Amino acid sequence: MHVVFVVFPGVTQLDFTAPAQVFSRLPGATVDVVARALTPIDSGCGFGITPSKTFDNCPQADLLCVPGGFGVQDAVVDTELIDFVARQAEGARYVTSVCTGALVLGAAGLLEGRRATTHWAYTSLLPDVGAVHEPGRVVVDGRLITGGGVTAGLDFALRVAAEMVDEGYAQAVQLGLEYDPRPPFVGGHPDRASPELVRTVEQRYQTQVDELRPMLRRATQR
Repeated sequence: MHVVFVVFPGVTQLDFTAPAQVFSRLPGATVDVVARALTPIDSGCGFGITPSKTFDNCPQADLLCVPGGFGVQDAVVDTELIDFVARQAEGARYVTSVCTGALVLGAAGLLEGRRATTHWAYTSLLPDVGAVHEPGRVVVDGRLITGGGVTAGLDFALRVAAEMVDEGYAQAVQLGLEYDPRPPFVGGHPDRASPELVRTVEQRYQTQVDELRPMLRRATQR
């Protein structure tokens, strides 16, 4: 079971590390973190993520996963990264993403006509890459599995584990990780947060959303 995470500068580390914790527990799993070079990738959290393989020497993935992050703006126009994702997707058993990693899949032409999700602030961009937005923390469309924003990566990873092995195994992993969320506040999603809070947080993302839209349209027209 070869798991490949594609990372880029500005990746959100929890988009990557939460699923990696689950996927590393899949039977017979080997996990590779892949980037253009083996130099550490800035996570934006004060530490780097060191790749184990490059685009040139990474073996074929069984499970391909693209996390998201603010660096997605550069990632969707990085032809070397997009071409790598497209090539790996051809032979992968499952093609997956967390958060705005879905936009990278879209830029690689992998979401055309498919149901998908992403971080709530970016869902309006999914039609620009041919996807049909389906609300949910995890959306399964055949071998394509997409997760919502950041913390949804754990729900996503457990769903993938259930698909690849079975639900009993995924439940055992969940229990081993003591994943029993009881957040201190209600309002982790726009459906449950106050309108004022939603507007405040949405404004933080709006500039990038507006800048990403024409980039995604150009990427899908290559």
